[in-house]
Amino acid sequence: MAAVQSKIARGVVYIHSAPSALRPHVEWAAGRALGRAVNFDWRDQPVLKGAFRTEYFWEGDRGTGAALASALRGWEHLRYEVTEDAGLGTDGGRWMHTPDLGIFYAQTDTVGNMVVPEDRIRSAMEEAGSDAFELHRELRLVLGQAWDDELESFRLASEESPVIWLHKVG
Repeated sequence: MAAVQSKIARGVVYIHSAPSALRPHVEWAAGRALGRAVNFDWRDQPVLKGAFRTEYFWEGDRGTGAALASALRGWEHLRYEVTEDAGLGTDGGRWMHTPDLGIFYAQTDTVGNMVVPEDRIRSAMEEAGSDAFELHRELRLVLGQAWDDELESFRLASEESPVIWLHKVG
């Protein structure tokens, strides 16, 4: 008898910056996608005056990550990331959104690495031809580097953040 695959998915919603007035709308949209009310623990976002940040660990059916990313998409001034962990027989996903760039999606493996399909790599190689700089540019597009670049300063933890930094010992 084949093992039953879990339909439960887990992930994290990272709201990197949201204006104060948008916070209840973000919670409502996330709650609607999750099928239950949520209350986020909002903290000041030191990178952008008047903005707030939060992280929320979620659990739901497979595909909930996409539902969350879609529910949050389209609001001006909202920066966020949604992850859905890979499970037995299922890929994970990562969605990044910025007001200027819109939304980016990448498939992820069991440890959170982006998985780039073979056809996309071949397309980048074909576009670049023998131009190494063009190949570099194409691969940065494939990996969502512009989104990472824009979100990086917002990701850094502030003193009030629940993130615990580990330091190398020895």
